[in-house]
Amino acid sequence: MKKISELLDVSAAQACPVVRGIGDEDLTAPTPCSEYDVRALLNHLFLVVANFRALAAREPVDFSRTPDVVTGDWRGRFGDETALLVKAWDEPGAEDGVAGGMGLPARTVGLMVLGDLTVHAWDLARATGQDYVPDPAVVRELGPGLAGMAPQAREMKVFGEPFPVPPEAGAFEQALAVTGRDPGWRPPRP
Repeated sequence: MKKISELLDVSAAQACPVVRGIGDEDLTAPTPCSEYDVRALLNHLFLVVANFRALAAREPVDFSRTPDVVTGDWRGRFGDETALLVKAWDEPGAEDGVAGGMGLPARTVGLMVLGDLTVHAWDLARATGQDYVPDPAVVRELGPGLAGMAPQAREMKVFGEPFPVPPEAGAFEQALAVTGRDPGWRPPRP
């Protein structure tokens, strides 16, 4: 079993080029998360990265508001923020016990942020016409983690109902489907 920090490092290394590849003209494009356009999803992802870094350090978090941080050099800042996330989860004891105010095992919380980073990188890539294939080691950890969280995530309206995929669908397609995403989603044609 790999450390959360190692998995986050791999996922961040794949997410950062997607974020850097987003043009200003893409910010109003729809995403597979129907409630978010690209800009809103970026703001959400920045908030997730910052808050889950704090959770690793057992610090308080605030998910009640999402500031607009897609200003200035936000593409470069995303790389900086994900590096800090990886560092926080690499600290001794970060995966031990219960993380922050969530009352969940720290490793579960780490898998939650790994899921957000990986799945939202896919969302952003799809929305902006970029390629994105997550690392197989990340998918191996993520698939069972997302499946385990799914019932509670659906209850909290974080995941949609499972999207039907054929049994031969790949592991990442199955993981996306568990979250309620259509793995074949493409942006609407203009």
